[in-house]
Amino acid sequence: MADKEVILTPSGLKKLEEELEYLKSVKRHEVAERIKTAIGYGDISENSEYDDAKNEQAFIEGRIITLEKMLRNARVINEDEVETDVVSVGSTVKLKDLEYNEIVEYTIVGSAESDPMANKISNESPVGKALLGKQKGAIVDVNVPAGIIQYEILDIKK
Repeated sequence: MADKEVILTPSGLKKLEEELEYLKSVKRHEVAERIKTAIGYGDISENSEYDDAKNEQAFIEGRIITLEKMLRNARVINEDEVETDVVSVGSTVKLKDLEYNEIVEYTIVGSAESDPMANKISNESPVGKALLGKQKGAIVDVNVPAGIIQYEILDIKK
């Protein structure tokens, strides 16, 4: 089975590269020092510091492997690829919730960059999926666990 393509914006790519570099250059060495110190305490069979450090080391190594795989399969969306006539990955979309009359703005990103707290939603999320390919002025029905939300697309920009 082929690895899944990871869609990233240039800033998302930079963020993943920085995290990978930090884990490899800083965190790896910090944890190695913690393990060395814990071993210095003697018997490691009942040494919680050693166990904690080994668990953190396993987590860091797993995250490094995940990040390297994501970067290997990354497709970066350049700003010139982002259109303003239809919603695509990289678009910032201003929406009106037709039930509550609220205006929200989301940037559509690949799943690796999704951060709902920063209004960055995945192209694979229910809202992101429903918006893709739609034009300004369209009324979009989004199936969510609570029912159907209707949005009107007010604006699309890069």
